[in-house]
Amino acid sequence: MMHSQDTPSAWFIRHAALIQPAACVLDLACGHGRHTRFFATRGARVTAVDRDQTALQSLSAIGGVTTECRDLEGDAWPYAVGSFDAIVVCNYLWRPTLASLLATIKPGGVLLYETFMDGNERYGKPSRPDFLLRSNELLKLTQDAFCVVAYVEGDELDAGGQPFALKQKIAAIKR
Repeated sequence: MMHSQDTPSAWFIRHAALIQPAACVLDLACGHGRHTRFFATRGARVTAVDRDQTALQSLSAIGGVTTECRDLEGDAWPYAVGSFDAIVVCNYLWRPTLASLLATIKPGGVLLYETFMDGNERYGKPSRPDFLLRSNELLKLTQDAFCVVAYVEGDELDAGGQPFALKQKIAAIKR
């Protein structure tokens, strides 16, 4: 379903209970922080990361939120192995950091990931293969170190039932 800038992903809402209220959460490529706000109101300590300093400004006053302005594609991966209880990523893909991102989740920690996949070009952007997951890519990336709780890939539908994007989503717990 389409969302506003303030409405959390239905996928993240549906699987939020996997993340403990006091968890240390990384919201990667957080944009204006709809997921940062959502998890912070649930009691999580959220590190909100984006390259857009302006987008991060509204998040700095929220209790339990730390903001970091980072170039996720130009800088080295900044987080140590096992740094976070959960990582949430929505509508963002940078393959060179995926292995590091997965390693950053503590054992027993949660990955909630939702982004565009091959075929999305028929709906517009993103359309470059570099920014589109291949079929089952998230499953393959997590198969050895995670227990998959839920996984879907396919068309996203608007309120009228019309497709507007092609996405892949996963909720998984690290072994």
